[in-house]
Amino acid sequence: MATYTKLDQIDLPAVSERYGLRESQLEPLKGGAANSSFHLSSASGDFTLTILDNHDIVSAQSLATHTQAVYRLGVPTTEVVPALDGSLITTFDGRPVILKKWIPGDVQQPLPIPLLPEAGRILAQLHSLAPESEGLGGLPVGTRRLSAEQLKAIPQFADREFAAWLTACLTRVRSAEADSERSPKVAHGDLFADNVIVRDDGALSVLDWETVSLDDPLLDLGMAAVGLAQEDDVLVPERLNALVTGYQALAPLSEADAAALPLEIEHAACIIAFHRYYRHNVRFPDPSKSTYHLKMIKFVESVGAATRHIKS
Repeated sequence: MATYTKLDQIDLPAVSERYGLRESQLEPLKGGAANSSFHLSSASGDFTLTILDNHDIVSAQSLATHTQAVYRLGVPTTEVVPALDGSLITTFDGRPVILKKWIPGDVQQPLPIPLLPEAGRILAQLHSLAPESEGLGGLPVGTRRLSAEQLKAIPQFADREFAAWLTACLTRVRSAEADSERSPKVAHGDLFADNVIVRDDGALSVLDWETVSLDDPLLDLGMAAVGLAQEDDVLVPERLNALVTGYQALAPLSEADAAALPLEIEHAACIIAFHRYYRHNVRFPDPSKSTYHLKMIKFVESVGAATRHIKS
């Protein structure tokens, strides 16, 4: 597990010098599952300073490059601020650092229903980007999918009933996907409410490009449904319809895709269920969160009814 950087460990004068900032002040930000982020205010403006505790130099450079690429291609997200030498990342005490422009606004969980169509449109906009665009070269493939190593771990889970459920769900998904001919698109992979800023002007900006990859756009839309269209651990038809309506405003679903979406929502839920179990019961056991994975079983059971009226 990453050792998070604390405020008193940051050499703020050195950071300021590297970026040409004056009269700088730092304040820790809440949240962040893999890195340490701070609000940096200065005479030059406001920024988000992130210490990439969970990255090496190569992966940090990829994250910064991909973030800057989607920003320049028009996706509403944060802009990476280069250091004075032009580099998108720098290092302090051996850890990669990235500076981004501050986006005034807040995270709203759950994201209000009137904002869900815009979230859907942003996702469709992302899926429309050409993978060969400048800065997107070398995108990994299927970052959000479970790896062969992760799949092998499932039969070893102590919760045998959950392991059997997860195996059955993934087998059903893989069987259905075997005949899929959907072209991979640029996918976010983690469009959950905590990665969406409701800006002060009322519009949305999407953050956190850790899991950006080339993948099936329907799986990415399914992941967004898990992240944005559920309440009390069930998929809510009104929320899903708002999200999908916004998506279809830019990227209409074919009849076949509309029929396949429920299964991709289930696939996304299975992926989240795996990670919840593995993190809280295997890698970093936490009794207070040891049953979080079971919420996804309830969620999957709600998918059929919630998706009944999806149309192309």
